[in-house]
Parts: sequence; C-alpha cells; structure tokens
Amino acid sequence: MAMHLGPSEGDDELLTTINTTPLVDVMLVLLIIFLITIPVVTTSVKVELPHEVQQPRETKPDNIILSVNAQGQAYLYDAPVRSNADLIKQLQTFAEKTPQPEVQIRGDAKTDFEAVGRVLYAAQVAGLTKVRFVTDPQGK
Repeated sequence: MAMHLGPSEGDDELLTTINTTPLVDVMLVLLIIFLITIPVVTTSVKVELPHEVQQPRETKPDNIILSVNAQGQAYLYDAPVRSNADLIKQLQTFAEKTPQPEVQIRGDAKTDFEAVGRVLYAAQVAGLTKVRFVTDPQGK
C-alpha cells in the first residue's frame, strides 16, 4: 500500500462551485429581524383618525338623471335611449344652458362597465362638465 502525500495528476482542477449556505443563513436572519420589527414600527404611534360624515345630496329639478340598468340599457330620466348618438343630441341641449346642470349617473351594480362608460362618454362629447355617480349610502 502506497500513500500519496502530494498532489496527484487528477487534483489539478479548481473548485468552481459557490457555497451558498452562509448567504442563506444571513438572509434568514434578516427575514426574522424584519418580521419582528415591522409590526412594532407600524403600530407604535396611536392616532385618532377623523370621521367623515357623508351628507346625501339633494336632487334638484334641473339635474340630468341618466340610468343604466343591469342589461346595459341607458335611460334619460325614465325614457329609454335608442342609441348613443341620440343621447349625445339630447345632452347637447342641456349643455347649452347657463349654468350647466349636473349629470347624475345611476349605474346598476350588475351592469358592465362598458355600458356606464358609453353614457359617461356621451356626456363628455355633449360638453357637460359636472358629472357625478349616484351610489347607495347604505352599502349592502
């Protein structure tokens, strides 16, 4: 049995792999530190936030009420609108008034955004600048 104490012919290769164990250990320690300190930082200052009282707006007789039902059909007051071009023509007569009336859009919660967007676009093309969305103050 012979014993080799020096380098042999096959040991000339360099070790090219990186030992990632220390990196993982450091990252886990940092993660634990952040998990411990973040709740302390976010809840350290006690403040009392202001309470907002929502006042319902009154509907004036000169307001324009546009409604969109669940199927996407648009209504001007209670009359159905045949097309978007027809709605634009009707809204242009309101836009010529001084001061301009407010447009209140009542969209059904189950309707597509596209249908409400068409009504909003018609109000914009007609030149109306005061547009509001009517919501349920109770919040179901």
